[in-house]
Amino acid sequence: MRILFATTANIGHFGPMTPFARACAAAGHEVRVAAPASFAETVTRAGLAHVPLAQPAPGEHGPIFARLPGLPRLEADRVVVNEVFAGIDARAALPTMVAAVEEFRPDLVVREFAEFSSFAVASKLGVPHVEVAIGLAEASAVACGMLDKATLDKLSCTDDGLLTAPLMTVVPRSMEPEPTDRPVHRFSYPVPSTTPPPPDVPGSGPLVYASFGTVAAVLPPFAGAYRDLVDVLSARRVRALVTVGAAGDTSLSTVDHVRVESFVPQQDVMPHVAAAIGHGGFGTTMNALAAGVPQVVVPLFSLDQFLNADAVTRSGAGVAVSTVPEVGDALDRVLSDPSYATAARRLADEMATLPPVSDSPEVFTRAAR
Repeated sequence: MRILFATTANIGHFGPMTPFARACAAAGHEVRVAAPASFAETVTRAGLAHVPLAQPAPGEHGPIFARLPGLPRLEADRVVVNEVFAGIDARAALPTMVAAVEEFRPDLVVREFAEFSSFAVASKLGVPHVEVAIGLAEASAVACGMLDKATLDKLSCTDDGLLTAPLMTVVPRSMEPEPTDRPVHRFSYPVPSTTPPPPDVPGSGPLVYASFGTVAAVLPPFAGAYRDLVDVLSARRVRALVTVGAAGDTSLSTVDHVRVESFVPQQDVMPHVAAAIGHGGFGTTMNALAAGVPQVVVPLFSLDQFLNADAVTRSGAGVAVSTVPEVGDALDRVLSDPSYATAARRLADEMATLPPVSDSPEVFTRAAR
């Protein structure tokens, strides 16, 4: 079977798809990943074949993102969904996506919710499609509810099928706020088979991992977020490992017990930490849950981050706060109250009972039929 995965140029969106793509390839299916040309290295580094998609011209995103800080949060999300994901990104990719589908002739298209050119082409050509969740099922439903008819008209499609296609996810059922009518297939979150030694952070306090992902450091409205985070951690009796991404400043810390790095594999660190601090991004949130680690979540800028923060709070596995300076008191609560760690371990146990992602090709095959 030929399977075309489709993603935007965002590691937080592609990361959740990678285990499913690899599982399909390992099962003998022919797998390609359609993604913006600038994302080629990330795709090939994952061991997958890349199909380049055209991208908007340099500078096209700038005016849109410049408007966002002055808008209410939900209106900013609506702008991103309509003007970026289903707007300039999808329209730029559309001709090359058509060419990719016509040349590869996939039996199935597998997309993440922000990649709309693949949905438009699959709908037009009658190719079955499946969505891989990059957050709660609720996030896809809310984002699709924000789509304007005029946006979809420019892609020559409707929203028919967006929320009825099967959804593949590693989010445990108890994290979802309510059942969804669409078919949902849940799998266990992939964890390493071995645990590397703990990171070397001087001091005697509990070890804490903190990250706001790979995007926050390059967004002007959040330029000071990492500085504020390091200041909060420096004032506490903890050993902290902070990762800031390739664009972040690794010289932020002036104390030994707060170590700042560009990147450290989260799954290598989580088994050793007493708590995690994140922005509600899918990777950090799920890595912590899979390891049974309680969290402090401070969502920064996108719809899914706020929904993930709500889900962590509902589950009892952590605390959500509105600003970075509030992280300190929240961290004190999470570290001193064992109920948060108990709830996190309960979720980790639930996730571990789910079928492995290696079972997913059977579901993909059924979807293609």
